[in-house]
Amino acid sequence: MKLELRGITKRFGSLVANDKISLVVEPGEIHSLLGENGAGKSTLMNVLYGLYQADEGSILLDGVEQHFAGPGDAMAAGIGMVHQHFMLIPVFTVAENVVLGHEPTGFAGRIDLAAARKLVREISDRFGFDVDPDAKIQDLPVGVQQRVEIIKSLARNAKVLVLDEPTAVLTPQETDELMLIMKGLAKAGTSIIFITHKLREVQAVADKITVIRLGKVVASPSPRSSASELATLMVGREVELQVKHGKAKLGAESLAIKNLSVLSDRKQLAVDDVSFTVQDGEVLAIAGVQGNGQTELAEAILGVRAIESGSIAISGNDITKSTVAQALDAGLGFVPEDRKKDGLVGKFSIAENLMLDGSHVRPFANGIWIDFENRDRIADELIAEYDIRTPSKNTFAENLSGGNQQKVVVARELSRDLKVLVASQPTRGVDVGSIEFIHERIMQTRAAGKAVLIISTELDEVLALADRIAVMYRGRIVGIVPGDTSREKLGKMMAGISA
Repeated sequence: MKLELRGITKRFGSLVANDKISLVVEPGEIHSLLGENGAGKSTLMNVLYGLYQADEGSILLDGVEQHFAGPGDAMAAGIGMVHQHFMLIPVFTVAENVVLGHEPTGFAGRIDLAAARKLVREISDRFGFDVDPDAKIQDLPVGVQQRVEIIKSLARNAKVLVLDEPTAVLTPQETDELMLIMKGLAKAGTSIIFITHKLREVQAVADKITVIRLGKVVASPSPRSSASELATLMVGREVELQVKHGKAKLGAESLAIKNLSVLSDRKQLAVDDVSFTVQDGEVLAIAGVQGNGQTELAEAILGVRAIESGSIAISGNDITKSTVAQALDAGLGFVPEDRKKDGLVGKFSIAENLMLDGSHVRPFANGIWIDFENRDRIADELIAEYDIRTPSKNTFAENLSGGNQQKVVVARELSRDLKVLVASQPTRGVDVGSIEFIHERIMQTRAAGKAVLIISTELDEVLALADRIAVMYRGRIVGIVPGDTSREKLGKMMAGISA
């Protein structure tokens, strides 16, 4: 099926999220939609899927103009979407999930589960998915759950399949398997729109690339373009993708985690007897698929999550039962994984956000009073030093782009007198240019002799920054390996296979 988008424009008030976007996806083509968070990719796909109505423009399938009042219309026309966060019911089987909402019925109107199982087997066998129709979703690895989502779309006769950031929750091996599945689907005639910001994956599978920046199509480069060329098109300037990574000059042990166990919000063991140390002058990266205890580990170090057992120390100072303020005063710098929820106060100005950790001490405080002259001077200095793009230090943090919000958090934490920096998902949802800048600052912190703990689900980031890599799986450290360990080995460890 041939898909055409002609002049799609979508506005939200004064914000133009999509500005006269046009593209064509041919039958059996893998068409990569490349752009950073906020570029307008997801908005465009939500228009295609009937979740939003375009203000201008048209959608055509095989030359016939379409009008979708909702996702049901889009699915009926042959468009399927696999979202980054799966829409599956964990306690249902694969077959039950696949037919949910359009169940085949038999005698007396009962659901014909035999027909549902047969449908799953037929699609699974045809494309080599290797999915058991009777398996419960909650018992399946994430990569197999994603295949179930694809089977759901194919069961509804999808001829155009939209994959929205499909590798965000996959191990490297699962990513490679998905690439093969995509190629198999395309060979069978399915048109695929592949939304991503990962340049290596685009180069591996795309037949055609459309780059979107600030809501507009800016280029349609060749899939044979280099990663640097693609990054330049995404950001609008040249980007240095390689991190300068000299030999580590190791010092004393600054962060020590010993036999740490922490419960999740569901009161289940999320961090299970974890031990590791980080020395001054090195970067230790915690790798793993999201949801394997990394968030709880970071929260325990900061002091916002209770510890069941074990200990945490900074430069020999036990902070196991410390408050957040005490942990920060002990020399902890902390970049949270969700900057909007935990890193910033949206209705505070940039200047106010930059002093949050130290508003009670000099140079921001003079006794019980805030020293506004010092606060404003330091804000101007940090805005310049960290290249925070803003009209003014008095601009509310919520009005900044994601990359500039993250720079505010990083500037605040790195401008303090630190012993240890803990950065959780430090570049999540920021553009390639901001990633380059933040990585450079992290490496400068390492070069200054500070201990750095990075927690990241982005394997490329882990490999770019780490001197050593600790892989977490189901709350435990599977192994700690050198920073130059192969992607293949790390992928196996991320699936639970010990080093």
